[in-house]
Amino acid sequence: MKMNVLEINNLTFTYPGAGSPTLKNINLKVEKGDFLAIVGNNGCGKSTLCKVMNGLIPHFISGEFVGTVLANGVDTQTVEIGDLAKIVGYVYQDFENQIVRPTVLDDASYACMNYAMPDYIARGRQALKNCGLEGKDDEYIWQLSGGQTHLLALAGVVSLEPEVLILDEPIAQLDPKHADLIYGILKDLNERLGKTIIVIEHHTEYIADYCKHVMLLKNGHVEWMLPTEEALDKVEELQNSNIFPPQVTLAAYKLRELGKLKKDCLLPSTISAGKEVFKHLSFTKNEIEEKKPSGNDVSVSFQNVSVSYRSVKGEPKKIYEKLNLEIHKGEKIALIGSNGAGKSTLMKLMTGLIKPNEGDIFFRDIAVRYTKPEKLSKYVSLVYQNPEDMFIKDSIEADIAFAMQVRGVEDWPEKTKELLERFRLTELKERDGRLLSGGQMRRASLAIGVALRPEILLLDEPTANLDIATRKEIMKTLKEMEEVTDTVMIATHDMQLVSEWAERIIVLYKGNVIADGNRNEIFGNRDVIETVGIRPPEIFSMGKALHKDAFCYTVEEFIQSFA
Repeated sequence: MKMNVLEINNLTFTYPGAGSPTLKNINLKVEKGDFLAIVGNNGCGKSTLCKVMNGLIPHFISGEFVGTVLANGVDTQTVEIGDLAKIVGYVYQDFENQIVRPTVLDDASYACMNYAMPDYIARGRQALKNCGLEGKDDEYIWQLSGGQTHLLALAGVVSLEPEVLILDEPIAQLDPKHADLIYGILKDLNERLGKTIIVIEHHTEYIADYCKHVMLLKNGHVEWMLPTEEALDKVEELQNSNIFPPQVTLAAYKLRELGKLKKDCLLPSTISAGKEVFKHLSFTKNEIEEKKPSGNDVSVSFQNVSVSYRSVKGEPKKIYEKLNLEIHKGEKIALIGSNGAGKSTLMKLMTGLIKPNEGDIFFRDIAVRYTKPEKLSKYVSLVYQNPEDMFIKDSIEADIAFAMQVRGVEDWPEKTKELLERFRLTELKERDGRLLSGGQMRRASLAIGVALRPEILLLDEPTANLDIATRKEIMKTLKEMEEVTDTVMIATHDMQLVSEWAERIIVLYKGNVIADGNRNEIFGNRDVIETVGIRPPEIFSMGKALHKDAFCYTVEEFIQSFA
């Protein structure tokens, strides 16, 4: 009989000043050795619940706390937060804030040293080994990739040898290669070391591949907790809670509704399961017209651009070497590649925030090298990956207005009002942008980005960490951008977004453009896919598994081809 490593009884929690509880009468038992995914729409209380599990609530975060939480049999309210960290470890969504030391081993062993453990170095080394970072002891933090940095944050937690590991959106900002690596490590910690893993996750395809149970949190209470296969079969309930079921599952659900699958069949949640369920379906080739770039006029030209970053030790890190690239007016461009490929650097070069070591960048006839970013901001605008970085005032209204005031826009009051209305922010105008939900932050940051009506709008990971409803809202906003700006470029790991929106896809790898074309030209090129570690939309891979000539980028295209 398995033991419960976490037990929550009749828990209700209300933040100070809140009109209603964030968590409502939570009763939950998590068995030792489980791999649990917590799902729910943005703002349903997922992160709050996890902070209850490791004692951050109520020890560090105050509020009205009713009920009991037992971690490995210990009442979280009765012990020090430091002792709880040895039972329940937590890797935050903004995991970089957990990195506190300059080198890898130094950071991995820091928590153990802080607790005066005599074997802190040995614990740090073992944690690095368990997290796939063996041999990187003396490397500086900045030398690591985004995925490796996330693993280091995990190693710092693992070094304390907790029974439970909680990770908040572990792959939100990672490319597929590093996402697979993170989940592979978590699987090993779960199966080999018996750690209980809890993830807050929006990517249901990873839930299908790795998790044992799924818990749906809705409006602050637990709707259900089920084995993964049963949970992902509840398509309507998931969608009503703004959760994307795996594309394979959604396709099967719609085909079942059309009478193409048996009514009593359990919906597949993985490609391997889909091959069995869909094997009787016949393929009909549908010629889907590819989106074509909107214009030919050159807006930005990169001419033999080289960029290197100085390093504390060793040679400077080369990001680009003799890059040549043209961006045309009216294009909708997706910029893709692995973490560290240079996507964000490319955007910062276009805004003048980074100057090339060699070569030139021209915005029409303006040499970016010799132009201040303030002047360039009238023509090109960058919306950052972390939207809170766009907020400097105490209200959204003030932030939008400031973007225009500081650049001498005379009719800024009228334009501020227009932007608030366009981005559905009027009712939120007096709110601090940093205290909004994820989707509201995204809309507010977009409003700031287009305040000067730039000819080119650059967006860095605009759909990261978002549920269905918020993602659809951002997609709607992107389509509306045509009325505001000529050209839009997005840097993203979201291949569904790429497939649904982009007219042109640029693939970066080790400082070079290794592919540049439409969906078929990119996702149909196996060499590019394997070299870069791109993961096409799941439904694309499902179609290819059934027929070599299938090019299905959306569930709707899959149904057209196989219904």
